[in-house]
Amino acid sequence: MDTNETAAPAIVMIHGLWMTSLSWEHWAERYRALGRTVIAEDWPGMDVGVEALRRNPEPIAGLGIAAIVDHYDRIIRALDQPPIIMGHSFGGAFVQVLLDRGLGCAGVAVDSAAVKGVTKLPFSTLRTGWPILRNPGNRGRAVPISLKQFHYRFTNHLSVEESAPLYERYYVPAAGRVLFEGAGANFNAKSATKVDFHKADRAPLLFIAGGLDHVSPPSLNKANAKKYDGSTAVTAYREFAGRSHFILGQEGWEDVADHALTWANAPSAHPSARV
Repeated sequence: MDTNETAAPAIVMIHGLWMTSLSWEHWAERYRALGRTVIAEDWPGMDVGVEALRRNPEPIAGLGIAAIVDHYDRIIRALDQPPIIMGHSFGGAFVQVLLDRGLGCAGVAVDSAAVKGVTKLPFSTLRTGWPILRNPGNRGRAVPISLKQFHYRFTNHLSVEESAPLYERYYVPAAGRVLFEGAGANFNAKSATKVDFHKADRAPLLFIAGGLDHVSPPSLNKANAKKYDGSTAVTAYREFAGRSHFILGQEGWEDVADHALTWANAPSAHPSARV
């Protein structure tokens, strides 16, 4: 990896559902060791920490996508220069929206949730959302998941028993509204995840997928990436075999983190295969 980072852009990291910015801890430490400025802020109302959110998740019960994206929009616009924007899961969808707004010098969407217009949802994706979506009342709630559910969503590369320490360290209840808004995006003309797939002047965008991911499997990431085929802006895709939705912390995470930053530093010099 290139370690000559003089005046290099900051790196803004966006987490996904059932997680906080703590999910980026390994990547953030690695990038900071290179001298990079890393901004890993929580979604609004989630900056109280994992234990506090478990005790009282009510502050995020009504949190929606527009408020989250606007939160990161403000953070990014306050910087001296456009940053690299990285997002995991729903954070990957938010990266796409932020790039569509003209923000960032490059974007990396890791195990990305789909934005409006992506209609091919794999069975495993539907399975991860259905326990929440089947109850309309969950739209206004902070929704918990069990260790078993966490294992299926995040750590299916491990046993349930091996997943327990990760569940204890990272898991928090999720804002149900975000999941409902994401699931209903294709039925909402004003969806907060709407982007212009043909936009030519957005920053380069890399999709990273994990081969074992249940939440956002490769087929979903590929379908999302292909939506940008009509744009001349750089869009790339890279798949890492054997990686689950816990790709940010799964053993071997360094390879993924290094690829993400190397590509984002110079997208044209380090292209990944286009879908």
